[in-house]
Amino acid sequence: MRQLISLCLLLVVFLTSCSTTTVYIVRHAEKVDETDSTDLSVAGQQRAVALADTLASRGIDSIFTTPYRRTRQTAEPLAGRLGLRIATYPSAPASAIMNRVGRIRNKTLLVVGHSNTILDVAKGLGTRPTLPKIESGDFDNLFVVRIRRGPFSKSVDLSEKTYGQPTRP
Repeated sequence: MRQLISLCLLLVVFLTSCSTTTVYIVRHAEKVDETDSTDLSVAGQQRAVALADTLASRGIDSIFTTPYRRTRQTAEPLAGRLGLRIATYPSAPASAIMNRVGRIRNKTLLVVGHSNTILDVAKGLGTRPTLPKIESGDFDNLFVVRIRRGPFSKSVDLSEKTYGQPTRP
């Protein structure tokens, strides 16, 4: 009987150590301009809706943004559609969100950051993005990081996509 209980406990530990976490990482959508970098432009608002359209059926459990209005505005259409609260993380250091995401298991997350942080977040989660940097006019990058954990291993995969319509200057 003790062997059966031990075997069942071992099986439970084995099964609970397996998980897949999916992290969608985006930069905030288009801002009005450099004189008003706090709000999204009309194009940015449309891109935020496009993000919601893209991710609404992906099983998002949690949404994280920096404390800036433009990141929050980028996530609000999706949060509203899914009935989720937006959690805030500090924009620096990038390790703050990487550590937080690293502790999450079996969830699907959206992380909204900035041109100078989203590649660092993707790299910090164990990937190698092909882009060397996010240009000032790039707002359509969608990085999908899948973290698979097994009892004896961990693998991380990255898909680099785009979403929404290209903006016109």
